[in-house]
Amino acid sequence: MVHVYNCHPFASQHIVQVEQEPGLVCCGGGVLFVVAAGGCKVEAYSVEQEGCPFICRFATMGTVKSIQHSKIGDYLVTIEEKNSATYLRAYTNWRHQAEGKARVGVRLLGHLLRGASVQGGVQMEIIEIPLSERPVAMACCSVTGDLLVGCENTLVLFALRRQNQQSLTQQIPQSTCPNSQPNSSQNQGQTLSLNQNGLDFERSVILHLQKIKPTKVALCGGYVAVHAELEVLVLKLDSSCEQNTMDESSDTKTTDHLEDQADFLVLQRHQELLGDRAKDCDIPVSIEKTGLEDSTGLYTLSYVLFRRFTPEFFQGCNVEETQLHSLQLYPLFTSNQSVSLEEPTCVFCFFSLPTAGYLYSLKGGVELLSAYQYPEKVLKAVLTDHLLHVITKNALQCFTVRCSAVAARIKDPYIDTTIKACPPCSLEVCALRMQLFIGLRSVCVYGRHVILLSTADIETPEEPERTAHRRGLELKEHTLLTGIFLAVGIDPATTPALESLLSRPFLSRKWTISSPKESSSAGHGWNIYVVDTVPPLTLYREMVEYSQRYKETNPQAHSLRHLLSEAHLLLRASLLHTPEQQGNIEGCPAVSQQTDTDGPAEKQTAKQKDIQELEEALRQNCAQLGDCFSRGSQKDCHLALPYYRMSGLSVTDIIARNHPLPSSPHSYGPGFLFYLKHYLLEETEQILSQEAADEVLDIFSQSEPSQLVSVCASPSMINISPAQALQVLQHLEATAGVSVPLTITMATMMLRLYDLPQYRELMERHAEMLLVYGFIEEPRLLLHGGGGGQHAPVRPTSLTRQLAKSQPGLLVAAMVALHENNKVQLEQAGHIFKELGCENCLQVDFWEAMLMASSQEAVIQELLFRLASVYIDRLTNTTSDTHPNEPRAPSRRRSLKSADDLMNSCSHYGALYPWLTVLNPAQTTSSQHQEALYKLQSLLCGPSLSVGSIVPLMERLSEESLWGFSLHLLCTTRRGQYESSIEKLLDRCPQAIIAYANHQLQDKHMVLWWQKLLPELCNRTRAAADNSILLAALKESFLPEIGQNDNLTPFDCKRILSGFDKHLDILTRSGNQTKFPPKTL
Repeated sequence: MVHVYNCHPFASQHIVQVEQEPGLVCCGGGVLFVVAAGGCKVEAYSVEQEGCPFICRFATMGTVKSIQHSKIGDYLVTIEEKNSATYLRAYTNWRHQAEGKARVGVRLLGHLLRGASVQGGVQMEIIEIPLSERPVAMACCSVTGDLLVGCENTLVLFALRRQNQQSLTQQIPQSTCPNSQPNSSQNQGQTLSLNQNGLDFERSVILHLQKIKPTKVALCGGYVAVHAELEVLVLKLDSSCEQNTMDESSDTKTTDHLEDQADFLVLQRHQELLGDRAKDCDIPVSIEKTGLEDSTGLYTLSYVLFRRFTPEFFQGCNVEETQLHSLQLYPLFTSNQSVSLEEPTCVFCFFSLPTAGYLYSLKGGVELLSAYQYPEKVLKAVLTDHLLHVITKNALQCFTVRCSAVAARIKDPYIDTTIKACPPCSLEVCALRMQLFIGLRSVCVYGRHVILLSTADIETPEEPERTAHRRGLELKEHTLLTGIFLAVGIDPATTPALESLLSRPFLSRKWTISSPKESSSAGHGWNIYVVDTVPPLTLYREMVEYSQRYKETNPQAHSLRHLLSEAHLLLRASLLHTPEQQGNIEGCPAVSQQTDTDGPAEKQTAKQKDIQELEEALRQNCAQLGDCFSRGSQKDCHLALPYYRMSGLSVTDIIARNHPLPSSPHSYGPGFLFYLKHYLLEETEQILSQEAADEVLDIFSQSEPSQLVSVCASPSMINISPAQALQVLQHLEATAGVSVPLTITMATMMLRLYDLPQYRELMERHAEMLLVYGFIEEPRLLLHGGGGGQHAPVRPTSLTRQLAKSQPGLLVAAMVALHENNKVQLEQAGHIFKELGCENCLQVDFWEAMLMASSQEAVIQELLFRLASVYIDRLTNTTSDTHPNEPRAPSRRRSLKSADDLMNSCSHYGALYPWLTVLNPAQTTSSQHQEALYKLQSLLCGPSLSVGSIVPLMERLSEESLWGFSLHLLCTTRRGQYESSIEKLLDRCPQAIIAYANHQLQDKHMVLWWQKLLPELCNRTRAAADNSILLAALKESFLPEIGQNDNLTPFDCKRILSGFDKHLDILTRSGNQTKFPPKTL
C-alpha cells in the first residue's frame, strides 16, 4: 500500500539554455552533460551555480549512444557508434577544455602518452577501450571509480588506476625541458600534477554469463548487478588469495531447444531468490582469468539476489510493459566514514518495472525493503538518500525511501531498544505531490537538483508505415496461434478467455519489443529542466504541518503516525552525513571551492547551525511520535518510551502532554503508563517535584493501583506527600488486602511523618523473615541507585537508617538476602554501611552473615580475607591488658554473632585447637580484643582461609604477647612447618607442647614424635634437668615410671634418660619406633 500526501518536495525549476536539441543527458561532479541530438558533441553546464552557466564543449569520436560520469576520477565514459561499429571510450581531464586548451590526446587502454604530449602539461585524454564483444551497457562504481561494461554475453570489469608518470618525465631529454635543474620546483610541481591527474584502466576480471543477455549493468563496492528484460541478477565479487572454481556448466541441449523456438517467447515462472538461495537460479556465471591474478589476486564470486518476472497477460499487460529499467546500486555512507577510503555502510539495489519498483538492501542480509506501486506507467526512476524520483510521460513524482532506516540501525546498535527507536524498514512508503510536464524522456539527479529532459515530438511520415507493419505482424501472429490451438483440439472461438488472450500480441519477442526511439529530425518543443527539491528540514516542517490535520480529527489515526515516521526518516537521512561528506557526495570539491565565497570560519558556523537545527527538529519529532504511541494500541505502546527519551523532555513535560481527554477524564494511554513505569523503575537522577510526584501517584491510583508500592519506592518520588501516599496505600490495603511490601511502604510513610509508634506497629505485623521477603520483592525500600551495574552508586533510604538504629539484625539479614538474589553487589552494600557510619560494626556483621549464606567460592575467599583484615585491625587497635586507671575508648556495639555462634553455625569457622587454651589469656584482655582474637583463631583453625593471603597482614601483630605468638604459631602450623613450630613452642611455652603434639602430630606426622619432638625434649631436659616444665612433660607423656616416683633426684633422672637414650637409639636403628606410641613405652 502506498500512502499519498499532498506535500511539496519541489522548490523551484528553471530551464537550461542549450543551443542544440539534446539527445542524452547525465550529471555528476556538479556538472550537467548534454549530448546533442546528432550525438557527436558534449556540452557541460554547471548545476551548482545560478542559471547553470556553460562550462565547456568538446567533440566525441563517434555518435554517443550512452554516457556515464564517474565522480571518482571525474571522467566520462561513452558507448559510441561510427561506421557501423561500436566503441567504448573514456574522456579524462575534460575540465581543461573550459580553460581554452584545445589539446586532446588519444590513446589505447594501457598505453601512456609520451614525448610532446607529456611536455605540454595536463590535457584532455580520450582512452580507447578495446573489447572483444559489442558493448551494450556500462556503469561506474561510485566508491572506487572502477568501470563495468556489459556485453552481449560477458561482463568486463576495469579497475581505475592512477598513472605513475614520474618515470616518463625522467625519460624526457633534459635539453628539451626548460629550467631542467634538479632542484627546480617547476618540474616538481609539473610531475606532481601529472601524478595526480593521470588516469588509466586495467582489465581485472571477465565474467561469462549464460542464459541472460544484459540490457543494463550496475557496479558498487564489489557488488555487480545486471538485468535483462525480465530478470535481475546481483553478484558479489571479492578478491581472494585462494582459488575458487565456479561450475561452468554449458547447457547445450537447452540452448539448442531455445534456438528451435526462437520465434516464440518461453515464459518461465516468477522467482525470487535472496542471499544464499540465489545460487539456485539457472543462470551460471564463470570467471575468466585475465593473467593479472598475481598482482590483483584471484576473484571469488557469490550470488546475492535473483529475481525473475512473468508478464500478467490476463491483466492486460504485454511484454513491452514488463521490461525492467532503472537498475541502480546505491551506496550509503554514515558520518564516521570516508566516502573514498572505506566500504559504504549500506548498499541498496533498485530496479523497476513500468508499474512497480523494488528496493532491496544487500549488506548484512538481503531484504526487500519496499515495493512501489505506481499509479501510471513509469519510464525511469532514480534513487537518492531522501527520495525516489520517477517520471511518467507527463509528470515527475517523488516517493519516500527506507535507506536511512537501514543505515541508522547499522550505525547505532541502541536502536530498537528501550533507549532509542526508529521507524521500521518495512514501513509503508508514501507518494508526495507530483509536478506536471509534457513529454518527459529521462531523469537524472545530482544532490538536490533533478534534471529532466522533455520532448514533444510530432508523428513523422514513417509512423503510419510502422503502424501498418505492426498490424500485419499481429495478424500473422493471431493466425499462427489459432492454428496451434486447433491442432490440439481446442477452438479459441468457443472460449472467450482464449479469444481475448489471442487478441493481444505477446509471443513474438522481436515483434513486440521495440528499440528506443531515435530523436526525430522533425521534433520540436524540447527542454532541459533543473528542478530543485526543497531542503529536508523544510519538507519535514511541511509534513508536520500536514499531520496536524489528522491530529485535529483523530489523534490516534494511522496516517498521523505514518506521516510523522516519514518525517523522522527524512531527518535521519540528513543527519547520517556530516556536512563535509555532503559536499563530497553531492559535488566536486574543486567546483565547490570555486563557488564558495565565505571563509572557513563562516562555513563551519553555518554547518554547525544546520546540524543543530536538524537535531532540534529530530527531538521535536520524537516527542510527537511519543505522543502518538502513548495513546496508541497495546501492540505498539512500548515505543513511547524510547521516543520520549530521545525527545529530551522532562517527565513533567511529558505528563503535561498526556492529560486525559475530556471524553475520558480518568483514562490514560497504555504507552504513557508504560513510559512512566519504566521511568520510575529505572534509576534516574531526575527527582520530581512534590506537585509532579503527587500527580504521578494520582495517575497510578486511578489506572494501575497494583503498581503503587513500586511507584512510592521510586527514588524519583522522594518528594511525594507522605500523608497523601499513606491515604492511597490504606485504600489499596482495604481493597486488595494486606501484603508485606505494602505494609513496609506504609511504615516508611509513617516514618516520614515522624509517627514512630505507628511505624513500630506496622513493622511488628510480620515476622522478620517475612519482612526480608518483602525487601527482596521491592529492594528500593532499602536502597536507591545501583541501576547502572556493580559500580553504580547507591544510597540508603530513611527506612534503612531507622533499621540501622532499631533493628540492625533485620537490616543485615535483608542485605544478605538482596545480595544472594542479585539485587545488590558486595561493594554497593559496603557503600551503604559506610553511608550509615557502620562500616566497623554492621558491615562486619554483614560479612560474617554473608559467609554463612554464600556458596560462591570467589565471594567466600574475598569475605575471608576482609574479615581476617578486620580482626587483625581490631587486635592492633584495641588494648589487650585491662588497666582501670587508663582512659578507655568508647565501647563499640557488640557483634550480632559471637565467636561461639560462628563456630557453631558457619563451617568456615573451625573449633579452636585444644592447645590454644594454654596460650590464650584468660580474663586479661578486653571483651572486644578477646572476641577478635577468638574469631581470627577460629578462621585459622577452619578449612577455608588461605593462610598465605594473610601472612603480610600478620606482620602487624607482634609475637611478644602470648596471644600474638599463638596466631603466628597457627599460621606456621597451617603452612606445614611443624619442626619450627615445635622449636618455637618449646622456647616460648613448653607446657603446651604435649597438647600441641597430641593434636597436630597424628597420622603421617606421627614420625615427628621420634624424629623431632622426643629428641628435642631429651636434649633440653638433659641440658636443664631442673626445668620443672620439661620434667613435667616427660613425666606426663614419655616416662610413666618416672611419673610414679615423685622423690627422684636430678641425678636419677639423668641416669634414667641415659638408659632411655640407648633404648631410643635401638628403636631408631631398627626403624620400628613408629610402632610404639610414646605413652606405651
